[in-house]
Amino acid sequence: MSLRLTALDALHRSLGATMTDFAGWDMPLRYGSEREEHLAVRTRAGLFDLSHMGEITVSGPQAGELLDHALVGFVSALGVLRARYTMICREDGGILDDLIVYRTAEDEYLVVANASNAQVVLDALTERAAGFDAVVRDDRDAYALLAVQGPEANGILAKLTDADLPGLKYYALLPATVAGRKVWLARTGYTGEDGFEVFCAPADAEQLWTALTEAGTAEGLVPCGLSCRDTLRLEAGMPLYGHELSTDLTPFDAGLGRVVRFDKTTNGGAFVGREALEKAAARAGAEAPRKLVGLVSEGRRVPRAEYAVVDAEGAVIGRITSGAPSPTLGKPIAIAYVDAAHAEPGTAVAVDVRGRPEPVEVVALPFYKRAR
Repeated sequence: MSLRLTALDALHRSLGATMTDFAGWDMPLRYGSEREEHLAVRTRAGLFDLSHMGEITVSGPQAGELLDHALVGFVSALGVLRARYTMICREDGGILDDLIVYRTAEDEYLVVANASNAQVVLDALTERAAGFDAVVRDDRDAYALLAVQGPEANGILAKLTDADLPGLKYYALLPATVAGRKVWLARTGYTGEDGFEVFCAPADAEQLWTALTEAGTAEGLVPCGLSCRDTLRLEAGMPLYGHELSTDLTPFDAGLGRVVRFDKTTNGGAFVGREALEKAAARAGAEAPRKLVGLVSEGRRVPRAEYAVVDAEGAVIGRITSGAPSPTLGKPIAIAYVDAAHAEPGTAVAVDVRGRPEPVEVVALPFYKRAR
């Protein structure tokens, strides 16, 4: 089966990008040094193609009620032109995907799913729409998605739009014109930095990319691939589906129980997975058997996903979900689920790296938090 291509595929190749198969899409992994791309986002700005993400529009008089039923969040309480991070779960509480929902109008929402789960989310929303006066529409082909992330992002974008960027709050969006093209402009991202995501028509993607590149030349903006996006989100302690999140875990297992809203007033308070999640919440409150923590190594060997975390006697007490060298900290870092008894920050444990224990220290997440 051939890979799907974004509207910017030819442009990425002209820039010498190393391409990779990501969830059935041919995507840029890096353009040169992933470390330099990472540091550019932390200190200047980076430009990403995120057109592999899955956009689903939910509209109609009962669109909000449908989403309150289908998702764990209180979506209908969201103000127009605001966004919310939430999740869609199975009846047993297992996480099908984590999502961002944007309320684009009184009776319309844009649900953005991870590329690997877009069809699963679309199918689940379509099934759960039965009985609601709402329409679920697959809009994956209607959008390209660009992201400008980093401390210089605001200044770069301001050269191309008269939109009120200073007034655009975090997790808010607005319709805007950027470089002469109509877009949805959202102050969201997955890097731990300030920045914007630009939803546009695929036919406009190349012009917008070129305009942003030219506008960012003086500020040192660089094109960025998925590799540095992963290390950026890792430093920021942001979960990645398939690593920190899965159908085997509930939001409470992942330390994200705050996204579950048991106080919904729509649908009589009922939503898919509520009963199972109430039990999961009770378990978490009674001290969860394991917790999601950060690990930092002073050595050179990098803890990678699926490596075992061990105690001083070599007994397995947890498992790595994500790990990489941290360009910002200058040392290897990882996220792991470990037994609660070893989850306190400052605890010394080790990671089994190819049969040899690598000493690491438990730390609180995130590893990195930008200055406000």
